[in-house]
Amino acid sequence: MRSNKAMEIGTGLFVLLGFAAMFFLVTQITSREVGFGERSYRIGAAFEQVGGLKPGAPVSMSGVTVGRVESIGYDFDAYQAEVVLRIESRYDRIPDDSDAAIYTAGLLGGQYVGIGPGGSETFLQDGDQIEFTQSAIVLENLISKFLFSRAEEAGTEEME
Repeated sequence: MRSNKAMEIGTGLFVLLGFAAMFFLVTQITSREVGFGERSYRIGAAFEQVGGLKPGAPVSMSGVTVGRVESIGYDFDAYQAEVVLRIESRYDRIPDDSDAAIYTAGLLGGQYVGIGPGGSETFLQDGDQIEFTQSAIVLENLISKFLFSRAEEAGTEEME
């Protein structure tokens, strides 16, 4: 009887520790750094391909998170994805000729927007648009292009 009760308590502690570990991992993966009442401004950027970019993804400059992706929509006039970036107001000196690109954090990591600073003396303000953008690289498209080029090479070698 005593052994059975100890086993139940041990199992309960194990399950509890498992839930605590899962909670910890979820908080580490989804750290959004939400700042209520924090002042910020919005800028837009149009991309041909956003890949797996999602609202809430980080916006960074030189590895420093300066904001978050607020929303992603589609512009039917330009046939591009329109991304709205919310930048913290303390980062108000981003040159207006800066560029934005979508990168992947690590091999399996999420995507984020990286801003490369330009050299202009004027800075982006609320409602401005980043003109120079580089879309996300979609791994499936890259693989299919590689395989297609290999197939073409094999076809031309057979003809020779």
